[in-house]
Amino acid sequence: MYSQLFSKVLVANRGEIAVRVQQTLKTLGIATVAVYSDPDSAAPHVSMADEAWALGGKTAEETYLDMEKLIAIARRCGAEAIHAGYGFLSENPRFARACGEAGITFIGPTPENMEALGDKIRSKALAQRAGAPVVPNSPPCTRIDTAAEEFVAIWGFPLLVKAAAGGGGRGMRLVSELEELAPALESAAREAQSAFGDGRVFLERYIPRPRHVEIQVLADGLGNTVHLLERECSIQRRYQKIIEETPSPALTPDLRRRMGEAAVAVARSARYVNAGTVEFLLDSENDHFFFLEMNTRLQVEHPITEEVLGLDLVEWQVRIAAGEELTIRQDDIHARGHAVECRIYAEDPYHNFAPSVGTLVKWLPPSGPGLRLDSGVTQGQEISTYYDPLLAKLIAWGPDRSSSLRRMELALSQFPVMGLVTNISYLRHVIHHPRFVEGAYDTGFLTEDSDTGRPQVSQEGLNLAWALAAWATQGVSSQGPAIHAGAAEAQNNPWRNAGKLRLP
Repeated sequence: MYSQLFSKVLVANRGEIAVRVQQTLKTLGIATVAVYSDPDSAAPHVSMADEAWALGGKTAEETYLDMEKLIAIARRCGAEAIHAGYGFLSENPRFARACGEAGITFIGPTPENMEALGDKIRSKALAQRAGAPVVPNSPPCTRIDTAAEEFVAIWGFPLLVKAAAGGGGRGMRLVSELEELAPALESAAREAQSAFGDGRVFLERYIPRPRHVEIQVLADGLGNTVHLLERECSIQRRYQKIIEETPSPALTPDLRRRMGEAAVAVARSARYVNAGTVEFLLDSENDHFFFLEMNTRLQVEHPITEEVLGLDLVEWQVRIAAGEELTIRQDDIHARGHAVECRIYAEDPYHNFAPSVGTLVKWLPPSGPGLRLDSGVTQGQEISTYYDPLLAKLIAWGPDRSSSLRRMELALSQFPVMGLVTNISYLRHVIHHPRFVEGAYDTGFLTEDSDTGRPQVSQEGLNLAWALAAWATQGVSSQGPAIHAGAAEAQNNPWRNAGKLRLP
């Protein structure tokens, strides 16, 4: 018998997040509907669903970003609600509003929430009204005008040029001197317009060597709001997170309380509903923190929060969207143990993290106590360049930080992936690095270059890797070797993870 929450939900996404959302929906007794592009026709999220509907096309614009197609399918199959996961249309107020107009519940925040918090300038003003400290910024500017000159006179260099919309580092430039400012404004505005359809950019004070700490919040439609503690997200490449952990090794109980209270204040000020994440920059030398932005969706790294709290955030998203009251109270929230997440990407850390394409000849995820894998791929699947190169998320839980890191290292060492290039060896190196082990890192960690960032692999290990690669690829030569975008030399190296590697 189906749950009274919804009878059928369409998951408007792909990959591991589509699988993740379907898992919870099935647990709740809700029928699931998958959608898929041509390259995804054999993907796990398609075979897992109770129904699967073809979107027709290959690119994101033709498929997972096509609002009209998605809503038309939802109507035809009788879906009462749509869950958009993260990325694609998950933070698009037009899509959320269109769902409502079609009589379909959007499982997520309101369009008004997205509009208020999706714009960095508006969200900062909202955070200030809520009493949260913010990083100083200028009004929007696409050239050196009076406002930009005044901002530079007060704060000087270096500074950041940032896009008012979007995220992921798009439209962001670090400017060190006046001569760089005008071209940085122009190029950032151009990139922002291309990526988000909004070319507005602004100047922001640059905080050197900060940590990136975010606070998960949940809010229902009845005025109840809680925070679910923090996630440390400072291990980033190109402003994209690759390793997250909770609790953060940088937070004291008092700092955790203050940041949590600030996050809740921002959410309440926005009249926020559903799951969201308030992101902060932390100056760990003096415990000062600054509001950065609020993401109006489920975060990629949500599993580590689930592991330490024993909660299902997708379930709460569904329950809140169905009008249920949030029964969790702030005093009931206490972390149990420690969790770390590593994002497994099809990319080449040796060549500026270039994406990798090919066939997953071998995909044998590890298992064991305290391990969880959120994956959207399977052995034999073709990995294309049409979408984000995230293959899976590996999560390790332990009673303390050292035990969770040991479990993660063991799991990564027992994760053979052949047929394309991945970042698994890179992740192993990072979690072995002395500064990471000590918890003494910041957002600049992966851009630094030091002798300790250049591990060597023994020749015996290389020989074994090549032997295994040669064995694994026997009989599959007709499929062609793995080729990472823009680097033909990967053709003859089906297991590049085993070679020499350093922090860039």
